[in-house]
Amino acid sequence: MLTIHPEIKFIGVVDDNLDLFEGQYPLPKGISYNSYLIDDEHIAVIDAVDRRRRTDWLENLREALGDRQPDYLIVQHVEPDHSACVVDALNRYPSMKVVASAKAIAMLGNFFEDFDFEERSIAVKEGDILDLGRAKLKFVMAPMVHWPEVMVTIDLTDGILFSADAFGTFATPWSTEPWDDEGRRYYCNIVGKYGNNVQTLMKKLTGAGFHTICPLHGPVLRDNLAHYWLLYDKWSRWEPETDGVLVAYASIYGGTAEAARRLASMLDAQGAGDVILMDLGRHDVSEALAEAFRLNRLALCSVTYDAGLFPAMHDFLHHLAAKNFRNRKVGIVENGSWAPISGKLMRDALSGMKDMEIIDPTVTLRSRLHSADIPALRQLAGALAASR
Repeated sequence: MLTIHPEIKFIGVVDDNLDLFEGQYPLPKGISYNSYLIDDEHIAVIDAVDRRRRTDWLENLREALGDRQPDYLIVQHVEPDHSACVVDALNRYPSMKVVASAKAIAMLGNFFEDFDFEERSIAVKEGDILDLGRAKLKFVMAPMVHWPEVMVTIDLTDGILFSADAFGTFATPWSTEPWDDEGRRYYCNIVGKYGNNVQTLMKKLTGAGFHTICPLHGPVLRDNLAHYWLLYDKWSRWEPETDGVLVAYASIYGGTAEAARRLASMLDAQGAGDVILMDLGRHDVSEALAEAFRLNRLALCSVTYDAGLFPAMHDFLHHLAAKNFRNRKVGIVENGSWAPISGKLMRDALSGMKDMEIIDPTVTLRSRLHSADIPALRQLAGALAASR
């Protein structure tokens, strides 16, 4: 059992055989549902876990408590991967009360219609402090990071931020891989739409004096918190981290793919920074979205399909728009054997996003990349390379 502090233990669980998180995001490294126990004069448990690991969590709780009764179950976020076992814990420990925002308490009734929370809950608001004896817990409301009822908890005594879904990652607490890649993929796909709300929360937390972050997924963060804070600040402003170009393509018979590969090679030769080539039909859209957030430019290459966009490109652009993606420079390569229209449709999709600049020329192919198309492709590569 991981010790966060002499009086604070990790009692969460690892889910290592779930293929898709939220029914859509691949989990090659597994994921954790993090829960914490503060062993004080009054004992507090922070968050529960997904029902998939109910038995393991209740056993961890029993092992940490022995014969003692916990006083509080702090529910920071009622999404089922963190709240599905709340009633199990309340039934096992009849003197324990839920501590949560008023909105969270109301929302719990959506998931547990046969349980009366009125006598078993304490509603807290912005700035309220729960005195456990030694530790003092301050609650900070974090609406839409990434549900409306969310709050985070600061242990004022020990300098620990229990950050709910913020600073989480598609990984486990014992992951040895660098945090950034899966942390970015988690942020962009789970929280990414709500950058303005993340900025509001970060302003509230500035100067709070914590030195440890305990999220609801992935590793506890102790060292170089400024690194994670800076990344969250960039992501929540939709600002790129890295100078480079994501060349994202959707191809049927390989003609558009060949043009994308040639464009990526030209960009690399012209010093366009970090050039990443992704086949949207084979790379998961969550990975493509994370790369789009990371880099400062895009090149979108798509074939026309049924007088529309090829589905993989349509899906990618839909995900970008859903996350309020913005502030990028974009080049376009379209393809079509008799009526290429994908370029117009990509432009139309980008026009609904803020601060997106189309870099000319748009390159139009007829079925395949021909020698006559090379100058226009090279011109686009040069314009993108120079468009920092």
